[in-house]
Amino acid sequence: MMHINKVFYNFLLIFFIVGFALVAYFAALNIYALPSPVSGGWNDVLRMMFFGTLILITLRYLGLIIFSFLYSLKRSPANQEFLPSLSIIVPAYNEELVIREALSALLDLNYPNYEIIVIDDGSTDATYTLVKQLSQLQSAVRLRVLQQKNSGKSVALNRGILAAHGEIVLCVDGDSKVDAESLRYSMRHFTNPKVGAVAGNVKVANRKHLICKLQALEYIEGLNLLRSAQAFFNAVSIVPGPIGLFRTQAILDVGGYDHDTFAEDCDLTLKLMETGWFIEYQQQAIAWTEAPENLESLLKQRYRWTRGILQAISKHAIRWTDSKRPFALLFWLLYMAVEATLWPLLNLSSFALFAYFMVFTPFGDIYWICWWALLTFLDVLAAIYCIASENEDWSLAPLAVVYRMFFSLMVDTTKLLGMIEELFNVSMEWGKLERKGRL
Repeated sequence: MMHINKVFYNFLLIFFIVGFALVAYFAALNIYALPSPVSGGWNDVLRMMFFGTLILITLRYLGLIIFSFLYSLKRSPANQEFLPSLSIIVPAYNEELVIREALSALLDLNYPNYEIIVIDDGSTDATYTLVKQLSQLQSAVRLRVLQQKNSGKSVALNRGILAAHGEIVLCVDGDSKVDAESLRYSMRHFTNPKVGAVAGNVKVANRKHLICKLQALEYIEGLNLLRSAQAFFNAVSIVPGPIGLFRTQAILDVGGYDHDTFAEDCDLTLKLMETGWFIEYQQQAIAWTEAPENLESLLKQRYRWTRGILQAISKHAIRWTDSKRPFALLFWLLYMAVEATLWPLLNLSSFALFAYFMVFTPFGDIYWICWWALLTFLDVLAAIYCIASENEDWSLAPLAVVYRMFFSLMVDTTKLLGMIEELFNVSMEWGKLERKGRL
């Protein structure tokens, strides 16, 4: 790639994508006018439904990409040497395969003034022993380990926050490895007294298997793109568990992490937004996490995410019409509700109808083939933008084709099941993922 200014490169890229999205739009108009081998009023209705779906997906992509791009143009706070005292909180439950790598990365952070507090949440493996051994070898950085009976991640995080001495706390999952320069990129946001938290950039560390590569693309295109777009409005809706920085007093003021959802990170972020804090995003603050390597573990994780997010949304939507609540919170609550409920239904129904017409119309009907090709084309364009903006692995871009045909179908089905079971209040457990030690 040519060594050109990154902002200028992104500027060219955004117009490339907008142009091709418009091409897709007019192509859809022309395709809609094609004769169809299936006649009747219902066919016309279905054509309009599919056409509407294409427009919605195009607008969603363009909206996210444009606001993400605008956020990249925002001037970062000038003070890059703002280095307040920091406490790093690491909740750990049965993390013996990854905890040494995770802590070694934290001990090597390029930051002058911090402590690390590990809360062993009743581990039944060698987690506590490994952390204790590592703490005894350290002198430059204070590393403490606290033990408690297994009480859950939110309880462990709260205990660590109460024991912290730092003005800022960094919450890190026990299976995540933080890049050395992440803190210096992130701390400058806290020079703004309105900023209560900064969300980091989570990436998949283990990319050997196809299912992990698809998750790597999902994190880049699905999660980080949304966060960078939300950051334009200072309203990132989820500060992720693997890397999230918080103003300590802000967390204490809202009562810390609650224990009544399965998405404690989303719940805390919404509580901070509810009280008027800005939530920022820092793309260069990177944490590498171990993604599930088999289908069962992946779907269990997404099921928990879905139900936890729905729990957090319903919890904070109770006072939906409260005029004192920030508009950004209401907007992003509505957006999250749509993404968690209507969007999976739209994707699944579209796929089912596409499959039906491909099977039961002569030659599959060129309209439906072109419609699906346009959707896939938009997926690839979005992947190209996200990969370029993060200087990521270009081999992930072609996987956008597989992503729509396979990965998103599975995840959306899981979201739908999670939504139904949350509606009927079906009991659930946390579902600890099995670690492979792939950091």
